[in-house]
Amino acid sequence: MDQATNLRKLAESNSNLRVLPSAKGPQTKIIAIASGKGGVGKTTLSVNLGISIARAGNKVLIFDGDLGLANINVLLGIIPKYNLYHVVKGHKSLKEIVIQTTEGVDIIAGASGYSQLANLNETQRNNLIKGFSELGHYDYMIIDTGAGISSNVIGLVMPAHEVLVITTPEPTAITDSYGLIKSIVSQTKEKNLKIIVNRARSAIEGKKVADRVIDISGQFLEVQVEPLGFIFQDDEVERSIREQKPYILNSPNCKASACLTRITHTLLHTEHKLDDDNNITGFFKKFFGFMDNSEREYEKRALGEGS
Repeated sequence: MDQATNLRKLAESNSNLRVLPSAKGPQTKIIAIASGKGGVGKTTLSVNLGISIARAGNKVLIFDGDLGLANINVLLGIIPKYNLYHVVKGHKSLKEIVIQTTEGVDIIAGASGYSQLANLNETQRNNLIKGFSELGHYDYMIIDTGAGISSNVIGLVMPAHEVLVITTPEPTAITDSYGLIKSIVSQTKEKNLKIIVNRARSAIEGKKVADRVIDISGQFLEVQVEPLGFIFQDDEVERSIREQKPYILNSPNCKASACLTRITHTLLHTEHKLDDDNNITGFFKKFFGFMDNSEREYEKRALGEGS
């Protein structure tokens, strides 16, 4: 039996997946999905993974962290009337902009025209945090970060429980994924880092690329990166993007969907290191704290260089 057939059989059992129960009561597992460069399929993976997790009986929120570009809603064929920008400006509450989709996930569209959450003043920050506290409980929040290593990307990655680094077999994508991991590790070596290889032409290629990223990260950064899986190159993925219908629903038996189901299965059976502030409001408090600390460190270095 070949690899694709095995993955399809696993996909058929997707409905039996369930989130591991938490001993601490309702908590939200936060997964940041990032990539060193654009065009590797990060947003497509975010949408389809969110739906796959939701199909396993979990309540899922997808947050478009690629604020200025806002692609999550595009992949779902949705044109939002309001987005995070309207919340920041005080025109709408966070509840009013959350979009409940027919695919079983809620989404918060990116704030077109407002690219940096860190630029919010204290009142805007407090309003945003308060808005998240009023949303109710989610089992998972998926954050689709921007591509690259900007402060906004690193800030969204740092408080997350899982960081999924997406790459493809292209040499530039592999190099940039290492650059992203290096930027994260420069802040802490304690992050739970996992690598996913997208558009793999074979299982061998997927493993080879993942092993390369894992090996160089271990050798030069002394950090452990775990392989989470790969997703086959699949024409059904491109078709789903054109039709603005997630492939996990549009083509549930295709090779890419089967791979995604295996990744979902692994994530849903992973123990998370949780703390007492393990919710979405706690996440954004930590985000703003990290950004403030980074700004202070930058100012210290700038003053030191200028003296």
